[in-house]
Amino acid sequence: MLARIRSSVRLKLLVLVLSPLLIGVPALLGLVWTWGNQAYERLITYKVSSDLVTAHEFFERVRGSVGGDVGAVAESSRLVASLDGVHDVAFAVMLEDLARRYRLDYLLFLDRQGRAIAGSAPNAMLPTGARQDWPAVSAALDGATHTTVERFSPDALAAISPELRARAVQALVPTQGAAPDARTAEDHGMVIQAASPVFDRRGIQVGVLEGGVLLNGNLELVDSINAIVYRDGSLPLNSRGTATLFLGDTRIATNVRLFEGERALGTRVSMAVREQVLGRGENWLGTAFVVNDDYVSGYEPVLDGAGERIGMLYVGFLEAPLRAAFHAAMAALFAVFVVVSALGSVFCLRWARSIFEPIERMNRVMQQIEGGDAAARVGTVSSRDELGRLAGKFDHLLDTLSAKQDELRRWATELDHKVAERTRELHETNESLRRAQRQLAMSEKLAAIGELTAGVAHEVNNPVAVIQGNLDLLRDVLGPAAEPVGGEIRLIQEQTERIRQIVTRLLQFARPGDFAGYTEAVDVNEVIADSLLLSTHSLEKGNVVVATHLAARTSVEINRGELQQVLINLILNALHAMPDGGRLTLASEDWQDAAGQRLGALLRICDTGHGIAPENLTTIFDPFFTTKKESGTGLGLSISYTLIERYGGRISVASVPGQGAQFEIRLRREAVFDATPEAPGFMRRWHA
Repeated sequence: MLARIRSSVRLKLLVLVLSPLLIGVPALLGLVWTWGNQAYERLITYKVSSDLVTAHEFFERVRGSVGGDVGAVAESSRLVASLDGVHDVAFAVMLEDLARRYRLDYLLFLDRQGRAIAGSAPNAMLPTGARQDWPAVSAALDGATHTTVERFSPDALAAISPELRARAVQALVPTQGAAPDARTAEDHGMVIQAASPVFDRRGIQVGVLEGGVLLNGNLELVDSINAIVYRDGSLPLNSRGTATLFLGDTRIATNVRLFEGERALGTRVSMAVREQVLGRGENWLGTAFVVNDDYVSGYEPVLDGAGERIGMLYVGFLEAPLRAAFHAAMAALFAVFVVVSALGSVFCLRWARSIFEPIERMNRVMQQIEGGDAAARVGTVSSRDELGRLAGKFDHLLDTLSAKQDELRRWATELDHKVAERTRELHETNESLRRAQRQLAMSEKLAAIGELTAGVAHEVNNPVAVIQGNLDLLRDVLGPAAEPVGGEIRLIQEQTERIRQIVTRLLQFARPGDFAGYTEAVDVNEVIADSLLLSTHSLEKGNVVVATHLAARTSVEINRGELQQVLINLILNALHAMPDGGRLTLASEDWQDAAGQRLGALLRICDTGHGIAPENLTTIFDPFFTTKKESGTGLGLSISYTLIERYGGRISVASVPGQGAQFEIRLRREAVFDATPEAPGFMRRWHA
C-alpha cells in the first residue's frame, strides 16, 4: 500500500485530503477513549474511597457507642448499689438485664486481678483465669475506659456463653479466586470489646466491667452501614451498594447476595485482595470480583487492640450498570464521529474523482504497458487544464520511449549473452586451475611421505624380526636359567612390540586403504561404552571421574573397530593431559542441519586438563607432531583424523590453556568416501 501511495500523485493527494478524517478522527477517538477510561477510573475510585471513609466513621461510632454503653453501665447507680452482692444470682440477673437493655451480647464483672466473678449469662460457666491480657481490660484495670475489636477463639466464646460460640460458627462456602483453605467453617468470633473501671461510693476502684457485641452474623450493622453510605439516589442507574465485615478473609456479616434473597455469608475474598489488605495492610480501592460479579470495591483492614490485622471492612457497588452506561455514551460519541467522517470522506472522494480523471487514465495506461500492452495510450481527455495538457504530452513521450526501448532491449540482450558466456568460461578455467594445483601439491607430498614411510617400515621390520626370533630362541635355550634376567628379557620383548606397533602405524598412515575394514551401521553410544570399558584400568589409575551424556539416536556407517581405536586414543590423550586427576566427559547427540534433517551423530570428548597451546592447535593433527617427547610418536591424532575423514566425517578441537580441551567428531549416517583416497586427512582438512 505504501508503495502504491509513493508511486501515485492521485493517492498522495487523496491521502492528504482524507488524512484529517481517516487518521485524525480515529486518533482523536482513541484519545477520547483513553482519557474517558482514565476519568472513569478516577471517578469510581474517588467515589468508593469516600464511601469507605463514611463506613469507617460509622463503624468507629458503633465501636465508640459500645464503649460508651459499657462505661454508662459501669457508672450506673444500680450497678454501684449492687456491688456488695456480686456473687449473688441477683447480680448476674441484673447484668443480664443491663446487657439486654444496652443491646450488648455479654457483660462480665472482673475483680482487681482481672478474674471474672459474675456474668450476664446466669447458666454459663464464667471464664477462668485472668483477662488482663486483653488490651481493653488492661486499660480498664489502669483506670481508663477502652474499646477494641478483638478476635475471640471458640473456647473464649464458649467460656462467656455457649450461645455466643454457636452464633459465631459460619460454614465456609467455596468461592472463586479465594486462597486455598482446608477448613470447613469459621468458628472464631469478631467482637467489639469494651472495658470500664468500676468504682464504689468512696471512689475506690473495685473491679472492671467488660462487655461486648459479637459481629458474626450482625446483619443489622452492615445494613445500617449500607443505608448510610448508599442512600436512595446516591448510586446512578441500576447499581446497588453493599457492605461487609470480614473475619480474616471470610464474610461474617454482609448484604452481598449469593442467591436470590440469600446473603453470601461464609464466602471468602479473592486472593489478590487478601494479599494486599491483610497481607500488606494496604487499602484496596478499585474493581474487584465479589462472589459472583465485579464491584467497585473499597477494603480496609480491621485492627485489634495489639495492632494486628484480624479482618476487613468493605463497601462497594455493582460496576456493570455504570460500565454499560459509560460504554453507551462512548459508543454514541464514536458513532457521531464515524458518521461525520464517512460523509466527509464521500464528499472528498467525489470531488477528487472529477479532478483526477486524467491522472487515473494515465495510471491505467502505465499498468497496461507494464502488463505488456506497449500500444496503450491515454487518448483525448475532456480536461483542458494542466492535467489535460500533461496527458497529451504523456502519449507523445510514450511513443518516443517505445522506439528507444526496442533499440536498447536489442543491445542489452546481445551484451548479456556475451558477458554470461565469458564469465562461465573464466569460472571454469579458474576452477580447473585450482583443482590441478591442489592435486599436484597433494600428490607430491603424499608420494614423498609414502615412499619414506614404506622404506623406514621395511628397514625397521627386518632387525625387529631378528631380535624377536633371537629372544624366542634365547628363552627356549636357557629355559629356567633365564629367570635371573627375566625382567630384562621381558623389557626387550615389550620394546620390540612397541617398535612393531610404531611401524604398523606408519604403514597405516602411509597406506590407509590397506588397513580399511568393512563398514556397518554402528550405534555410537555402544562404541563409547566399549571404549570406556577397555580403558577402565587407565581411568582408575589416573584418578579421573568419568561423566557420560549419551543422547544420540542415529546410527552411523563406519568400521566399528576403527571408531573404537579413535575413541580410545582420544581417551588416553585426555588422561595424559590430567596427570593429577580430573573430569572426563563423553557425550553424543544427533547431528542435524539448519532444517532439522539428521545427518549423523556428533561425539564430544572433553577433559579438564592443562589444555592445548594456541600455536599447537593448527598442527595437532599433523603426522609426527607430539608434545609427549619421551613416549609419543605423533601418529595417534593423525591416524584418527585419517580414519574419520575416510568415511566423510570430521574431527576438530577447541581448547583454552589451563581449562582443558574438547574434541568433536561428526560422523555421517551414510559414509561418503573420498574420491581421492590417496589424499590423507591432514592434507585435506584445510579444504573441508
